[in-house]
Amino acid sequence: MATQNYWRLAPFLFLLAALAGAQEPATVLLWPNGAPGALGNDDSDQPALTIFLPVKNQANGTGVIVCPGGSYTALASNHEGRQVANWLNSLGIAAFVLKYRLGPRYHHPVEVGDAQRAIRLVRAHATEYGIAPDHLGVMGFSAGGHLAATMGTHFDNGSATDPDPIQRAGSRPDFLVLGYPVISFTTPFTHQGSLHNLLGDNPDPKLMQSLSAELQVTAQTPPTFLFHTTEDKTVPVENSVLFYLALRKAGVAAEMHIFERGPHGVGLALRDPALAMWPQLLANWFRGRGLLVAR
Repeated sequence: MATQNYWRLAPFLFLLAALAGAQEPATVLLWPNGAPGALGNDDSDQPALTIFLPVKNQANGTGVIVCPGGSYTALASNHEGRQVANWLNSLGIAAFVLKYRLGPRYHHPVEVGDAQRAIRLVRAHATEYGIAPDHLGVMGFSAGGHLAATMGTHFDNGSATDPDPIQRAGSRPDFLVLGYPVISFTTPFTHQGSLHNLLGDNPDPKLMQSLSAELQVTAQTPPTFLFHTTEDKTVPVENSVLFYLALRKAGVAAEMHIFERGPHGVGLALRDPALAMWPQLLANWFRGRGLLVAR
């Protein structure tokens, strides 16, 4: 019983430890001189990263960009952003919480462009942030999971001749972590709110197919960890299943955990004895992939 209670409380204990020792977070704009396609100068028009760095003597050289969910019309930046970043810090992982532009004011490809820029920026400044440029992943929840999966299926090697050194960095994540993600825009399991907010009214069927991540998986898609719940009534669990099966077919390393109970949007699930295990399962996956080894 004592062991079960420990693992149930472990994410909370890790959060406390991270808060006690981690550096103060700082926020940087993805484009200090104005984002491409910006429709104004308000805070919502300026995509940014909030940087959470672990205690220096605990850092292991791994970084994760965190994409909060919110149906592409809001950002759950606390329980799917800051709390997750603090937990990652407790593992020695540098975390970067992404504030991307949202619908219905902004539509595709703006959100993808913001996320790709975030990957390039962190990779270009990897030494400054204490991470290895080939140990940078993307983690996303719900619609943020869709954005993360899109990053894993739509990427490039950067533009070597671009005058902006950030744009020279590649945009492929080295791994993906997807929590109850929106994946498909072409099946009965589509989350209609995310689809509408990202693509607007009457979206092009070809674009819907291009942004259905399960249809875009290749052997180059990064290794992926997924978790979902069967009871999720907002984003059906079939979204994760479809992506997992596509990864398996393409020969991409993948691990998926489906919990019987639990609603949508649980974040770290600190108050749920069963779901609170998923962060520990993820930590085990990180460890197995050599992402928690001190460097």
